[in-house]
Amino acid sequence: MKKFIKIFILSFIVLIPLNSLSQKTNTQLRILTFNIYHGATMNNDFDLNKIAQLINSVNPDLVALQEVDYKTKRSRKMDLATELAKLTDLIPLFGRAMYYDGGEYGLGILSKYTFIKTQNHLLPYSEGYEPRAALEILFELNTGDTVRFVTTHLDHTKNSNDRINQIKRIRQLFDKNDYPTILAGDFNASPESEEIKILKKVWTSCSGDKDISTYPSDKPERTIDYIFFKPKNSWEISKYKVICDKIASDHCAVLSIISFITDYK
Repeated sequence: MKKFIKIFILSFIVLIPLNSLSQKTNTQLRILTFNIYHGATMNNDFDLNKIAQLINSVNPDLVALQEVDYKTKRSRKMDLATELAKLTDLIPLFGRAMYYDGGEYGLGILSKYTFIKTQNHLLPYSEGYEPRAALEILFELNTGDTVRFVTTHLDHTKNSNDRINQIKRIRQLFDKNDYPTILAGDFNASPESEEIKILKKVWTSCSGDKDISTYPSDKPERTIDYIFFKPKNSWEISKYKVICDKIASDHCAVLSIISFITDYK
């Protein structure tokens, strides 16, 4: 009888760790995308504090910025990404899409995370149209997982050819499943457009089935600003919100609270 009891206890002890080997941890990220209209406001002045106030109000971990100037005349020769970083206590990165007005014009990222790698990818565009880019960072979560964050700003004209080509190039660059990835920005395309349909073959929108208008900020009637992620089963969305400040920019900002799921086995 004693021998039987000993065997039972040992079996019970062994079963506990076997049943608890698989566990999931969630790392929450607060993502904001915002087209900042090169620092100008809808009051026809220049006020980075208005932009910074909106950013600070949601305490983001990562910010995707579009229409960012670097030392142009119209922006008082200021490095907007760096100036906004000072006002928000975040780490800045600027990526040029084109030379403009005595300086450069393009994209920015603000981050609470330091960068493992940064890269600016120029996207295809037609002669006579504005050059476009996709700005990328790699960073590491406290779980040790590496995540990619990308911002872009696609062509704004009525002709969709450049946007479609730019989307296809973005897919070539980032469809590979080497790292879980978040893609945010101003796509200048509606949810039912061919451009967004092409992207959604692989990428998932943080808005789900709810397409909330993001432009113009005083009376939003078009959805053109988005946050996407991939792969689908690596992320969970807990919040999606459009934030409209009629003065800070002509675009509303978009916030998503998204959790990366780490599955330890």
